[in-house]
Amino acid sequence: MAPPLGNNEGFIGKAVRRRSLLTGAGMAALGMFGGAACSRVPEEGKVEGGDLLDRLRDAGEVRIGVAGEVPFGYIDENGEVTGEAPEIAKVIFPRLGVPKVKAVPTKFGALIPGLTQARQFDVVSAGMYISPVRCEQVLFSDPDYLMLDSFIVKKGNPHGIKKYEDIVKKGLKLASGTAYAEIDTAKRTGVKSVLVVPDQVAGADAVALGRVDAFAGTAVTVRDVVKGNPKVEASKPFQPMVDGEPVYGSGGFAFRLSEKNLRDAFNKELLKLKESGELLRIVKPFGFTETEMTDLTAAKLCAPPKGAS
Repeated sequence: MAPPLGNNEGFIGKAVRRRSLLTGAGMAALGMFGGAACSRVPEEGKVEGGDLLDRLRDAGEVRIGVAGEVPFGYIDENGEVTGEAPEIAKVIFPRLGVPKVKAVPTKFGALIPGLTQARQFDVVSAGMYISPVRCEQVLFSDPDYLMLDSFIVKKGNPHGIKKYEDIVKKGLKLASGTAYAEIDTAKRTGVKSVLVVPDQVAGADAVALGRVDAFAGTAVTVRDVVKGNPKVEASKPFQPMVDGEPVYGSGGFAFRLSEKNLRDAFNKELLKLKESGELLRIVKPFGFTETEMTDLTAAKLCAPPKGAS
């Protein structure tokens, strides 16, 4: 779901985003678990077929990594895992012959090392943005959503903020959440400074109090947080562009590089959900609409940007 976050990479907040990238610190923090892996790790960057799906069928259970982020993947007040990604997993894995889905909560920054190094879970089910950098570390399913960006602004949007370029042209103050991909997108469009706050709730407060003129986030999270708040509203969702190219915020499930067979089987079931319209019905309760549905592929999202070496 986004390019690297530069100097903001590695921050962990209350509602840490799927967009933050694996850091050396995250790897070190999980280094103690490295010996727990029970199967061979492929050579760096090498993709293999793998037999994990067979082993999951034998066990009757798959462990999914979630990061406590509404609406993408979290544990609800009843102690049950839910969110758009876990609910998709609850449909697809039984159809693959794996009836039980067990959640393993962790911080967002620990998802990739928890999957590839500590092997605490079998798949990342957290709506993780698909980016070329991450594609070097894990295999992604095709995306299950495409997210546009949006701003939290004061009621009536007095500055007429519609895109990042408006922040630059009007000399306005922008905030975004800890490790949000929007930080990098804003800076790539010319925003010199972004105030980093813990999450979208803190962002709404910052806008309401006049600390900043806008808070950048995904359309779904922004839309949700402004409900019932008389002081702020959501701007119209938009597709960010950098150097004439769209910056896609599109997320999917992550698998180890050694498990192409599982990823491919998952993709086949995901495609069926898309074609039948069942995917939208699954994620609609979490604020997703037809606008967030996509036919993008992991192959396209994993491709380096034009001009990249």
